[in-house]
Amino acid sequence: MAKIGELEVCELNLGGNVFGWTADEEQSFAVLDAYAEAGGNFIDTADVYSGGKSEAIIGNWLTRRGRRDDMVIATKVGSWAERPGLSAKNIAAAADDSLRRLGTDHIDLYYAHRDYDETPLEETLSAFDALVRAGKVRHIAASNYTAARLAEALSISDRAGYARYVAVQPHYNLLERDYEQDLAPFIAREGLTTLPYFALAMGFLAGKYRSADTPSDSPRAPRAAAYLNDRGERVLAALDEIAQAHSVPVAAVSLAWLRAQPTVAAPIASARTTEQLADLLPSLTLELTAEEVEALTSAY
Repeated sequence: MAKIGELEVCELNLGGNVFGWTADEEQSFAVLDAYAEAGGNFIDTADVYSGGKSEAIIGNWLTRRGRRDDMVIATKVGSWAERPGLSAKNIAAAADDSLRRLGTDHIDLYYAHRDYDETPLEETLSAFDALVRAGKVRHIAASNYTAARLAEALSISDRAGYARYVAVQPHYNLLERDYEQDLAPFIAREGLTTLPYFALAMGFLAGKYRSADTPSDSPRAPRAAAYLNDRGERVLAALDEIAQAHSVPVAAVSLAWLRAQPTVAAPIASARTTEQLADLLPSLTLELTAEEVEALTSAY
């Protein structure tokens, strides 16, 4: 288990973006059941995912299975056209909407989904702090922030005595490495936690797309195909070799590499079927050697 504040979370953060989109409620329940049965307790969603349907499906599952006290729920505000931006008014309304859909009285980890220059950080952070003080939110976090804006936000929180961002959700995986430049060192200095999204590069780092002609019913396939270049092939070759050595799926190796990176607590990965989830779960017990981590890092 990993720690985020006082939250103890599974080191595989189950992405809920597919719930209500490529997975209906029955399929979503099956994935959630299998994840919980494997010891998973950390679910990531957002109000924008399928226009609130993801939160509603997760809320229905929590209620019907009686699992709310067992699960750590993260959701986000700011990106949905119905509830856009990070104004104080919108954050308060969006949080209440998310609580209602999730069928709960508190959100464990509440993200600013992305940064918005038009709203002063002071206003955003004050609104988040009010939610924490009211008991509606346990911790706050930031997604898609630059190091400079994150530094500014933390400074404001420290100066004003507001709740502080404890975690960051960046785009980070074996093929997307900008995070390592400025954000990773800053997060390490500040003692924050990283929860990378698109951990499998839309399926490419699961080994699903080997050529431009690979058949797929996934709406992410065209974006995943963009990684079909020399670098992508080198990384896949390194993943294949290590996966074969450990007798695990390629996806598990990709996630294990992320887990081995400084500050990373739990990569975020989604599954629309229990078969896809089964490829992710071995990452929880797979410990790569230093040489294997370096081989994957260098393949980039």
